[in-house]
Amino acid sequence: MKISNPMTGWKARHNNAVDHNGETRHIEKHEGYDDSPLPRLTWASFNMGVLVSMGGFIFGYDTGQISGFLGMTDFLDRFGQRHDDGTAYFSNVRAGLVVGLLSIGTLFGALIAAPIADRIGRKISIQFWCFIFSIGMVIQISSTHSWVQIMMGRWVAGLGVGALSLLVPMYQAETAPPHIRGALISAYQLMITFGIFLAAVFNYAAERHQAGKKASWMITMGLSFVVAAILGVGIIFFPDTPRYDYRRGKTEKAQHTMSHIYGVPENHWSVHHELDEIRIKLEAESQKGSSFHEWYSMFYAPKMFYRIVLGMLLQMFQQLTGANYFFYYGVTVFKGTGINNSFVTQMILNGINFGVTFYGLYIVEHYGRRKSLMAGSAWMFICFMIFASVGHFSLDRDTPTNTPKASKAMIIFACFFIFGFATTWGPMIWTICGELYPSRYRAKGMALSTASNWFWNFMLAFFTPFITGDIDFRYGYVFAACNIVAGIGIYFFVIEGQGRTLEEIDTMYLMGVKPWQSSKWEVPPLELMDEKTRRDIEATNPERSAQLTAPQNAHVSPSNGSHDASDKELESAPLH
Repeated sequence: MKISNPMTGWKARHNNAVDHNGETRHIEKHEGYDDSPLPRLTWASFNMGVLVSMGGFIFGYDTGQISGFLGMTDFLDRFGQRHDDGTAYFSNVRAGLVVGLLSIGTLFGALIAAPIADRIGRKISIQFWCFIFSIGMVIQISSTHSWVQIMMGRWVAGLGVGALSLLVPMYQAETAPPHIRGALISAYQLMITFGIFLAAVFNYAAERHQAGKKASWMITMGLSFVVAAILGVGIIFFPDTPRYDYRRGKTEKAQHTMSHIYGVPENHWSVHHELDEIRIKLEAESQKGSSFHEWYSMFYAPKMFYRIVLGMLLQMFQQLTGANYFFYYGVTVFKGTGINNSFVTQMILNGINFGVTFYGLYIVEHYGRRKSLMAGSAWMFICFMIFASVGHFSLDRDTPTNTPKASKAMIIFACFFIFGFATTWGPMIWTICGELYPSRYRAKGMALSTASNWFWNFMLAFFTPFITGDIDFRYGYVFAACNIVAGIGIYFFVIEGQGRTLEEIDTMYLMGVKPWQSSKWEVPPLELMDEKTRRDIEATNPERSAQLTAPQNAHVSPSNGSHDASDKELESAPLH
């Protein structure tokens, strides 16, 4: 039985496509090509987005489960320390290492995944890192009483999680149609929240029915294999990215993959146009130097040092919003507020986190990046100010049951905070970092920004127990201040990318467009720019230089992949 695509009616009008200002513009005809409108969403792109984003689920599930493990009786008895009276506990150092070693592994995984993916392909890389993640889980689940084995197992698993955190957005960006690129990349964060939520549910069920037994934590941990298997096996049925296939000489396969994902015939103009851009980029990249030279030259390329620092700071501030304060230590935090079953509280928070992220996928393309992130920063600042003030001044921290209203208020504003994070800073930072860098340095720039995320993830995971032990809930004031600084940084430094092509965004950074004016700024054609700007663009996007000097008969034929069009079109093409 053939199932029709429910999204077929959701298409852009053929002669009235919408530009980034919400106005309509005419789409010219291209003789010899199919000019029918692109479907907004196809089953192929939807299935690809869901499956590949399972890499985010793996990270979220691992993050969510460790929060619950720290509060489980059997896990505490096996891997904790002992007071003089024999009761088990986790010291701040041990808790920080058990939680945080995953982030150290992810940092290394993110840095080494890109060159491996360039050598063996995105598809095989995803399978390989799923296998590495599974090895880490085997090391953990086979431990009986060694907390060091748990810690090192989390480090190995972190290698896989970190690599997937780079490969998932890369696979999505290299395969997804441009008009849904932002939403598909943001789906990575959606799957993170889904993983955290399911981990909380399984932790609650396991502790309730297997309390005091090793099954209470082994069941939840063992289910990680299922997720890794779904991604590792499921990716077999999907092609590698069209850009990787094209670079390996598989031009017909790349063309077929794009037409299938886009839901159009192989002679469609959009497929032809993108394949031609891939060809131009491949020709330009043949001019590159050694790998070391490329890393070295990246920091001296026009505006690249600025953007590398900006990307790393954005990922740092995503962690300093304070979200993982609840996700990593939620069970411990809410025990301090007198909640009888903190597992239930954590499950509620994670459910909200998952549910409202769907709204984040909408607003990233509807309201824009800048406005949403600044509004999110202000919202989270208010929530943390109230949460911290109630926790420090109103809550009876020695006997929380004496102040039930304060405890409820803290839970409510924790939920409000999660709403703000999950709709703005959670998904949108991954989108911005995917758009921030020019083609020549995109993989390297994303690797550094992702490594920044994992570094600060570890710092917070390790030092949070020490800080909360010294200043209790006043720790929230630190996160509140970070949110204000982050919002100000968005206003002054981040250019609006809603509706823009990657080339347009790159040009705006190179031309020094003021971020607060970027949403209404119009990008001039490349041939109308001054000589310095043209040189800067060609330095960071070498394919633009090749495009201006492309030889005759360089276009991809709609029928057989040969090159038959003149370079006149290329020379007059605007930068988008």
